[in-house]
Amino acid sequence: MQIVAGPRQVGKTTLIHDLLARLTAKRRNENVAWMFEAVDQFEPTNESDISSTQISIVNRARPRDAEWLAQRWKAARIRARQWALRLERDDESPYVLVFDEIQKIANWSEHVKGLWDADRAERLNMHVVLLGSSPLLVQRGLTESLAGRYELLNVRHWGLTETQAAFDLTVEEHIFFGGYPGALPLRHEEERWRSYVLTSLIQPSIERDVLALHRVEKPALLKQLFELSAAYSGQMLSYTKMLGQLQEAGNTTTLAHYLQLLEQSGLISGLSKHAGEVVRRRGSSPKLNVHNTALMTAGSGYTFQQAQADRDFWGRLTEACVGAHLINTAEASCRVHYWRESPHEVDFVLQGARSLTAIEVKSGRRSTHVAGLDAFCDSFKVTRRLVVGGAAGCDVSVAEFLSEPASYWINP
Repeated sequence: MQIVAGPRQVGKTTLIHDLLARLTAKRRNENVAWMFEAVDQFEPTNESDISSTQISIVNRARPRDAEWLAQRWKAARIRARQWALRLERDDESPYVLVFDEIQKIANWSEHVKGLWDADRAERLNMHVVLLGSSPLLVQRGLTESLAGRYELLNVRHWGLTETQAAFDLTVEEHIFFGGYPGALPLRHEEERWRSYVLTSLIQPSIERDVLALHRVEKPALLKQLFELSAAYSGQMLSYTKMLGQLQEAGNTTTLAHYLQLLEQSGLISGLSKHAGEVVRRRGSSPKLNVHNTALMTAGSGYTFQQAQADRDFWGRLTEACVGAHLINTAEASCRVHYWRESPHEVDFVLQGARSLTAIEVKSGRRSTHVAGLDAFCDSFKVTRRLVVGGAAGCDVSVAEFLSEPASYWINP
């Protein structure tokens, strides 16, 4: 089965709808059939019959729990068998079953395991796709129950190439407005865009994907931590200093745990310092970085023009955009860190299996002085060093850097 996981509102459901529509167009004479079940959707709709090429969203008044999952899966089995008989061939054109927001069903992975294994025992020609918006819960379910039964497809925040292709954004617009496809059509009406990001993206991501699905004893503290982290994106901030700026009482262990939840929900990461010893790396102050710059700009109070006019803010925003790009495109074999030994620092360090790339971000009229890179290269065996920006002396422009994944910049 295919597991499609990623943060809220990055296009997972739209991707599946588009795929099913393309399958229909490609095999129009064969009438490809499927069933689409939205776990979190409660508007009643009619169920399509076996000959329909439309997506079937079946809703019930009863709670959508494990029993509901089993009932809908069994209904799909009946349709899959009818479909195979109709085609008179069991090895082609499988019936497709899709469950959206699967993580909202308690212990979903255990129930899916039993249903999936039963299908395999019967050699049922039914293809299963599961979508989830809580990467932490999805990953936990996969490791606990579904080992060897799935292919995980991670859907990340949109990058520059996607926003340019779909919305014709400039580099500067991408840096400020970020990569939420649902919000970008509103960018020319900035107040609507800002309201949409804050109320339709950030608030549901925290309340539905973090607070509702994880044990959080201090919800107000987590919300304040998100706001603080978004405002300080691109900066190093110790947990002690964070506590000093938060109104809710807490401790460093709680903050570290909450920051981890925000990271696993695809919102904000606390990058660790690159160091030769793991203990030193874990004990370092995190460098905060949003996964999507819209999380930083929506609550900043800046308009697009004001942000560009404030060179200090634009420099931090550009750095945060580069960091978000690295976080979203880095594969498991590539780790993203920062480095600092006062008075020197390096914005980002990409660590591969046998490679080390040091990256410094310079924007606008900022100096291209790279003493931090020099100091880092003197301390570690670096395979590549890059200065990213638009000023003279930079190795690569921001646009070019954002057009290639993190793995591209690892090796010389």
